Amino acid sequence: MSVTAYIGVGANLGDRAATIDAAVAAIGRLDGVELLAASSLYETDPVGPPQPRYLNGAVAVNTVLSAPELLRGLLEVERRLGRVRIDSERNAPRTIDLDLLLHGESIWREADVEVPHPRLMERAFVLVPLLEIAPHLCHPVTGSVLASAPCATDGFGIVMWRPRQPLDTHPERHQRSHDLSKGSS
Repeated sequence: MSVTAYIGVGANLGDRAATIDAAVAAIGRLDGVELLAASSLYETDPVGPPQPRYLNGAVAVNTVLSAPELLRGLLEVERRLGRVRIDSERNAPRTIDLDLLLHGESIWREADVEVPHPRLMERAFVLVPLLEIAPHLCHPVTGSVLASAPCATDGFGIVMWRPRQPLDTHPERHQRSHDLSKGSS
C-alpha cells in the first residue's frame, strides 16, 4: 500500500539551490518513491549558532516504503551529497538537510525515526513551503490543521527565493525501467 509522505529540504552551505535540486532529483530516483510536488524555495534565517541563511522547501512523494525505509533512503541521499552528520552538532550549518515530516497518517516513535517530525508545528521554514504544496494537511497526533499553527501564518524571516519549478520526470529512470522489463541489462 502506498502513502503520501512529505519531506523538508534545506541547505545553507555551497550552492544551496543546486544541492536542493540534486537532492529532489535523487529522492525521485529512490526505489519505491514517486515525486508528486515540490514547493518554491524560501530563504530563511538559521536556527542556532550564527551561520549563513538557509534555502528551505518541501517535497511530496508517493511511496510504498515504510517511514524507517524512506528515512534510510533520505540519509543516503544526504551522504551522497556530502552531508556528514555529527550527533553533537544539532542546528549546525549543512550542505543538505532532508527531514521526513509526515508519512501518511502514521506515527513512528523509535530511536532512529520520529514521524511526524517533532518540531513540525514550531517552524515556519518548514510549514510555509509544506503548506504551499499541501494546504489542508492535519497533524496525525493532534488532529489540528497545520495551517492553524501561529508560525505558519506569520512567516517571520521567510522570503520566497525561487518560485515552484516543474518537476523533472527523470526520463532516464523510465528508460531504465523499460529496458529492464525487456530483459536487457
